Amino acid sequence: MLIGEVARRSGVSARMLRHYESLGLMRPSSRTGSGYREYSGEDIRRIFHIESLRSLGLSLREIGRALDDPGFTPSALVDDLIRQTRDRIAAETELLTRLRRIDAADPAGWEDVLQVVAFLQALGSQSAATRQRAALASADEVPVPVEALVEAVLRETEPNVAGALRWALARSGDGGTALLAEGLGSPVAAVRERAVQSLAEMPGDEATARLRDALANPDVVVRGRAAVTLGTRGVADAVPALIHMIVEGRNDTDAADALSMLASDTATADQIATRLVDRLAHDTTEAPARVRLTQALADIPGSTASCALVELSHDGDRAVALTAAYLLQLRDAR
Repeated sequence: MLIGEVARRSGVSARMLRHYESLGLMRPSSRTGSGYREYSGEDIRRIFHIESLRSLGLSLREIGRALDDPGFTPSALVDDLIRQTRDRIAAETELLTRLRRIDAADPAGWEDVLQVVAFLQALGSQSAATRQRAALASADEVPVPVEALVEAVLRETEPNVAGALRWALARSGDGGTALLAEGLGSPVAAVRERAVQSLAEMPGDEATARLRDALANPDVVVRGRAAVTLGTRGVADAVPALIHMIVEGRNDTDAADALSMLASDTATADQIATRLVDRLAHDTTEAPARVRLTQALADIPGSTASCALVELSHDGDRAVALTAAYLLQLRDAR
């Protein structure tokens, strides 16, 4: 079979077949009387072997070794190809992410593009000071890719840098709230904590809605931080979680402060006081928790809380009775 026919049937161009021959990858078995290359069936099979190995990403030199070295074992080469492919995919994925973030920043010109690139590079720096400066620079009308900010704040372990990133994120609008909410479902506890802390510092109704959803999160740290933040924002849905925190003794002081902020009107204050008293009367509530619940009544205004403290001043638990009596004295002195 002459070279033109081989090229037609194999899909490999005549020029490429000559290139293979020049590299020693293959040689036609014979030539015609006129000097034309003539390929045998074995030659055709070798061409297909070469093309198959090329499809795996092998270089022509590696293909030559694979076909001609009888002691060649493919396992090491395949493992190396897997590693190279993974590295290439990772690099391409990183590039794609960077391009998407530049596009999301909606740059007006090349100057903006260069600023975004510099910002992304700074966020990924090994230097904490560089990362912090990048976060603070977001205030200087630099187009900020919100996704990059969220990713940075969720991985940041340096407290000062994390604070700067949360500040930048809070200034960026509502775009990061959905991404932070996804962080609440991370399998890594530290990431969940950073996510809820960032949401707690995000202003607006969208962040409040995400925090309200977080009251049902299985992570007690996430639930607690969400409840305290919602309490300070006047969201009554947080009351059950805040009372539970007081019973459990987890950030009970912050929970009690949030309850007092929620008790801004008489109706709400009486509802909170009633819930606290109900929990005090619960059979499973242990003595230390009863003292904490009594203390939480201190800053709840209204007659319901006052009447509860009067009754508790005669409680059979001396610690509860003394706490209630002391709190009544403080209320009378106001």
